[in-house]
Amino acid sequence: MKRLAFIATLVAMLALPSFAMAKADLVIATDAPPLSMNPQAHSSDANFSYMSNFFDGLLQRKNGKLVPALATEWERKDALTWVFKLRKGVKFHNGNDFNADDVVFTFERMKDSKYSKLLNFGNSIASMETPDKYTVIFKTVKPVPWFAETMHQNFIVDKESSINRDDGDYNTKPIGTGAYIFDEWIKGSYLRMHANPNYWEGAPTKYKTVEMRPIVEEATRFAALAGKQVDMVNGVPLTLADRISKMPTVEMIERPARRCIFLSLANKPGTPYADKRVREAIAYAINEDEIIAKVMHGQATKANQIPDAATVGYDASIKRLEYNPEKAKQLLAEAGYKDGFEITIAGPNDRYINDEKICEAVAKYLARVGLKVNLDVKPKSIFFSELTSQKYPFYLIGWFDGSYDFGRSAEKLLHTVDKDKGMGGYNGASYSNPDMDKKLEESASIVDRSERAKALQEINRISIEDVSTIPLHYQQDMYAVVKGKNIKFTPRPDRWITVKEIQ
Repeated sequence: MKRLAFIATLVAMLALPSFAMAKADLVIATDAPPLSMNPQAHSSDANFSYMSNFFDGLLQRKNGKLVPALATEWERKDALTWVFKLRKGVKFHNGNDFNADDVVFTFERMKDSKYSKLLNFGNSIASMETPDKYTVIFKTVKPVPWFAETMHQNFIVDKESSINRDDGDYNTKPIGTGAYIFDEWIKGSYLRMHANPNYWEGAPTKYKTVEMRPIVEEATRFAALAGKQVDMVNGVPLTLADRISKMPTVEMIERPARRCIFLSLANKPGTPYADKRVREAIAYAINEDEIIAKVMHGQATKANQIPDAATVGYDASIKRLEYNPEKAKQLLAEAGYKDGFEITIAGPNDRYINDEKICEAVAKYLARVGLKVNLDVKPKSIFFSELTSQKYPFYLIGWFDGSYDFGRSAEKLLHTVDKDKGMGGYNGASYSNPDMDKKLEESASIVDRSERAKALQEINRISIEDVSTIPLHYQQDMYAVVKGKNIKFTPRPDRWITVKEIQ
């Protein structure tokens, strides 16, 4: 077996692309490719990660905290009004000056489906005023309490050049204000950039040239690390983590991820899921400790709720329903399902770490308490398109909120599906709790942060007590850096590789 593993690694190394150009100061292997150089074209973590090097938002996150970026000050004036004071003296990579016109143009373009996948946020803005070149006043359609909290990922583009560029150029050659300037993107191979000498926060000095190589295949990514063809890897393969940690030339860096992997359930009248006892039985049937040990190789942390501790609305007092198959059988019998019923667990097979294997494990546990289990796992491109059409009553999904606000999560995941209100977009199970909906909508108008936190904790408790979801675990983020280059890297909570932060 060791010989076969060695041969597989050798073959993978031979398959790595060769580069005639001089090696960059820093070469990073990533586990997902960029999808576009248009910063609004995709809402994936991977695409935001690449874009964070070329663009800036009005705000940025450092160590998870919201701090100034292209805006120096911001204030929520009332439930619908936000005022941002902009930074003076900032230039785009093409030399154009940054001002309020660029901000207005960016958020107007965010409403255009031709350019944007951030339509929900764009359409939440009713109007924008610019009393001067360095002030923008936003009016929202409805209260959006996390409006500022998302400004780190709403990257600002240059109005003057963008408005006249053809779509092909706009989608492949970014022009931002970021710490790095785009050089070249060869799809499927590499993305090259160099330090912005005029960056408003100070020019990056340690890494003048950077290359990011998307290597999706795990063995090939490991081979690139073992062969020192890359200096750093994000997305260390779970099955290889132990081997990599023992490599004398490599340092492993880990942190608990913010992303919670959980199961979502319907409660539609006329179905078994309508009975809370059935939902509780499903939760009691699942041995999450065994999933962490055997499926996740110990690289996960048990979850008792969807938000992590850094998110407004997290409640440390919440307890999970621990593994108890006898209790599960008892509840099923009390609910009138002593002989079980047919159940299908859906989920993606290429989105989260070992997602298909987790689904298989859950199916096994449910079968042990008498349910007749079907498995419906498929590529994420298909799964998520079907999820938003409310096709699945029971499925696996992962989530972390970039706004650090559980209210935004709950509106998307738990609120009764309401397209007119723009709520429930990821509530694929069509779960509905009118009392929770009411509290959630009322919480949006709460301006005081401490009061909002209390309101969101109550909503969080209601959702868990009603078994709207079954939290499983938080993933573990794993990185590796080659020793000898004195790379000082602290993982971000959102998994972005923002090179200006690497020392």
